[in-house]
Amino acid sequence: MSIALAIRLSWHERLRALGGRLGLLGRSTRDAIKSFATSVIVHAVAIVLLGVVAIHSPPVEHRIELISSSFSAAQLEPGNLARLVRDEQPSGEPPATRLADRSIQRTKLPVSLEQDQALDQRGPRWAPPLNVGPGSGLLASTGGVDGATSLAGRRGTVREHLLETGGGNKFSEAAVVKGLNWLTAHQRSDGAWHFDHTDGPCAGACTNPGKHRSTTAATSLALLAYLGAGHTQREGDYQEVVRKGLYYLRGQMKPDEHGGDFRQGTMYGQGLSAIALCEAFAMTQDPALADASQAAIDFILWAQDTKGGGWRYAPGEPGDATVSGWMFMALRAGQMSYLKIPAEPIHKATRFLDSLGAEQGAFYGYRGPDKDPTCTSIGLLCRMYTGWRREHPPLARGVKFLARRGPSPTDMYYNYYATQVMHHWGGSEWVYWNKQLRDFLVRTQAAEGHASGSWYFDDEHQSSVQGGRLFNTALAIMTLEVYYRYLPLYDKRSVNDSF
Repeated sequence: MSIALAIRLSWHERLRALGGRLGLLGRSTRDAIKSFATSVIVHAVAIVLLGVVAIHSPPVEHRIELISSSFSAAQLEPGNLARLVRDEQPSGEPPATRLADRSIQRTKLPVSLEQDQALDQRGPRWAPPLNVGPGSGLLASTGGVDGATSLAGRRGTVREHLLETGGGNKFSEAAVVKGLNWLTAHQRSDGAWHFDHTDGPCAGACTNPGKHRSTTAATSLALLAYLGAGHTQREGDYQEVVRKGLYYLRGQMKPDEHGGDFRQGTMYGQGLSAIALCEAFAMTQDPALADASQAAIDFILWAQDTKGGGWRYAPGEPGDATVSGWMFMALRAGQMSYLKIPAEPIHKATRFLDSLGAEQGAFYGYRGPDKDPTCTSIGLLCRMYTGWRREHPPLARGVKFLARRGPSPTDMYYNYYATQVMHHWGGSEWVYWNKQLRDFLVRTQAAEGHASGSWYFDDEHQSSVQGGRLFNTALAIMTLEVYYRYLPLYDKRSVNDSF
């Protein structure tokens, strides 16, 4: 006998007793009262039972902590940066289905402008609200603004504020524009960039071409420079340039059972391609980029050294700090795009960082514990994104090491990573670092001839030889975009604070 039926029978007995007391009422009236009372009781019991089921059902996890900036909910006062970030987000409802739940149709990806026109101005943009992360656990949170909105500094009033308070000026911004114009002049007709620019539109007018043959790496570096200043295929001053570059990059993917292969001979090309695609997707929510972004991430996850946790030139090789650094940044960009990324590869990669760290992780080496400046910059930046707080003693020691060393006059690879570390760290160390490097880059930018707007430095490594003028120019541009490229992780300045 069900609970509802038992209650109903008991209630009928009470109605009979009540009927004796209501003898003055007619039969039809008494029947109506009985029917109405029974209906009320049965429906009330059903509602109670549904409530019990709902209370005891397991909660749906939909708020996952993400890579973040340090602005907390308690700091959301009128006019502060977190409110500006919220105001800058495009309107519209979030997609009904997360990319993490979609199957990847890799074999159906359009590969050219003629086959698919999705990369255009059509359709609303969507960005996730504050403090809402994707449906997969990944890198740790260090504050209150989620990782997807860490790209919000690239546009509008947030960008203006970050540039002014972070240490940029009109000269650094002018250098960014000149650098982007140089890149534009060296884009090939198919949308690509090559490290060896002598056989393209430049026709040898600029010196110091690179030697590496990966067009995916070269194209991605150039695209990242545009994206870092807020220029996408949907907004900004270089929409057609970015659109052609993204079409070329997406068309170079080789789909297989492991995901999308963008290497063209090196895992550097894979990591850079994933970062460029994921950032463009996070900024625009262009559906034409969704599957390619996930496929690029899938390949990186497959290529990880399952034993050591790092990445190197070929899939499965024991890792090194430089290749693994780009893979870390790619996974971070993938999470900002709400892609499907399991937690276990991140745990393995963190253990790989442990194997490179010296003095509790204050310093890092290339393939083992050491005190190499570039590897230390990469290691510390990864540690920041995996949850190390500003108060963590090894982080403070590592930052002081970089601050004492200062920016390099030749090594843009080191400058690129170390500048991000110092910017996130903030304080007097950042003020001193920024003034040195900002003014140095403005001063050393080429100002004459076809090379105007570019940079080239002879460093002690092979990066300049392999990447040439394009490599140096893209990194220099992104270094000068550091004020707004990502929201600072630890800096708690408000809009009204001065630098």
